[in-house]
Amino acid sequence: MYDLGDLVEMKKPHPCGTNRWEITRMGADIKIKCTNCGHVVMLSRREFEKKLKKVLVHQADADK
Repeated sequence: MYDLGDLVEMKKPHPCGTNRWEITRMGADIKIKCTNCGHVVMLSRREFEKKLKKVLVHQADADK
């Protein structure tokens, strides 16, 4: 699935031109940060799961 620190791709690209986001907070709401411009967006978990396309990099795999 997804976890804190993962890089994810959303269905729609950000206006800055990139589609890579880092998960910075998890709970009832999920906060994601654009890896290009640093813009932060907070979404409900339900909305996040609806807009998520795929997980690009799992943080647990990157630490190894």
